Amino acid sequence: MPETDLIQMRGITKTFPGVVALNNVSLELKQGEILSIVGENGAGKSTLMKILSGDYPWGRYEGEILMNGAPLCIQSPRYAERAGIAMIYQSIFVELDLSVAENIFLGILPQTLGFVQWEKARRMAKEALARLKVDIDPGVPVRNLNTSMQQLVCIARALVRNPKVLILDEPSSALTESETGNLLSILAELRKTGISCIYISHKLKEVFEISDRIVVMRDAKYVSTHYRGKVNSQQVVEDMIGHRMDAMYPSMEGRDISGEVLRVEHFQIQHPSSSAKNIIEDVSFSLRRGEVLGLAGLVGSGRSELLRAIFGAQPRRSGKVFIGGKERKITDTRSAIACGIGFLTEDRKKDGFVASMNIQENMTLSILKKISRAAFINRKSENDKASRFFDALKIKAPSLKTEIINLSGGNQQKVVLAKSLLTDMNILFLDEPTVGIDVGAKAEIYKIIKDLAESGISIVMVSSEYPELIAMCDRFIVIANGLVAGELSKDKANEAAIIHMASGL
Repeated sequence: MPETDLIQMRGITKTFPGVVALNNVSLELKQGEILSIVGENGAGKSTLMKILSGDYPWGRYEGEILMNGAPLCIQSPRYAERAGIAMIYQSIFVELDLSVAENIFLGILPQTLGFVQWEKARRMAKEALARLKVDIDPGVPVRNLNTSMQQLVCIARALVRNPKVLILDEPSSALTESETGNLLSILAELRKTGISCIYISHKLKEVFEISDRIVVMRDAKYVSTHYRGKVNSQQVVEDMIGHRMDAMYPSMEGRDISGEVLRVEHFQIQHPSSSAKNIIEDVSFSLRRGEVLGLAGLVGSGRSELLRAIFGAQPRRSGKVFIGGKERKITDTRSAIACGIGFLTEDRKKDGFVASMNIQENMTLSILKKISRAAFINRKSENDKASRFFDALKIKAPSLKTEIINLSGGNQQKVVLAKSLLTDMNILFLDEPTVGIDVGAKAEIYKIIKDLAESGISIVMVSSEYPELIAMCDRFIVIANGLVAGELSKDKANEAAIIHMASGL
């Protein structure tokens, strides 16, 4: 275990109008160490790292930062970079119309006499990507890459700057399981060379696999430090949420699952990046009342595209939808909602809510016709309907008038869910319902799913976290190569069986 402190942050306090984001937080990062910081959304993890990386410059917070024992007054991200501190953000920052090589060497392109050495830049970019065990053409525009590939470009950009300290904020949120494994092995290699890493993640499996130490934060304060091999996940979770938690997943037993409510027949969907092929070739399945159906498959198997096409959010080449035994013509999201279908999307920030609106306005977007007369919104009706789910879903916010952008990820997810619940739907599609939210909020979302199923609502759930899918679902449809690879009952489902089937074996 490394002993020399490379970075010390002492008594860091940061406030925003009406909010204490950090309250007298101190921590140290040792030379050649991987330090993980965990906590619920809003605990202050990212704010602390934005101070260390220069996003919140010296003078705009209280406390001090030392590097190798000397005061470090970080005035900007460029200043932090010169000091040897690089940060990879949860949100992907790339210039979409520049090439991969240009993005990796943004601001530091190799030059001779003022002319860019493009061949050298492409060669060095290829070497940087090879270090991440990924083969991407350095000359292609970043716009042509999927989200996980763009994230790997961001990681390569940080590594080519040869940092002493590498900060990673939810780096695996956009990566596949194999890409995440590659990333963790790379961090382990960096540790051997003396580079120190700060790793922020809601995925405790990764945290326990890679960390030398784990720091827990809660409510803007430092809570505890745990060492590798000397703590279990239960203790860390309880430190994060501030109380004992008997079980992460609620019991899904004892519900009444009855007749068919939804049947999807022979769906075929065009591949998003190529009109010459299909991502879904021929998929059919059914859903029963009160059932939670797991839609399983590898990343890129077309699970999300299938749900979006059924919901009318993207076109399909063929396929029929039957609700209550009758065929329904769902051509857009409005007709899907009219048929009683709700949809919690994978990317809530992109198409789940309107960032400039408050909680109440976002909740009632789906029922504006119901609460309006002569183009005027009945504000009392709007408030009454929103208040019902604000209380029922236990949304943590000062009031319904709070801007949604100021909420934690888990509470934003509850607002998006309330938007669907207000439509009186009886079929709900959940696409990665717990992505990017902390363990405490996850437990709350699981409880909501259970309550909805017990009330008779039928749910189709997509998740890349197999333990979550297995715990919450009654039955599983596995997709591989654009087809239904098989169906598993709850008593036959386990991670190995799903992966084996999803791999098309």
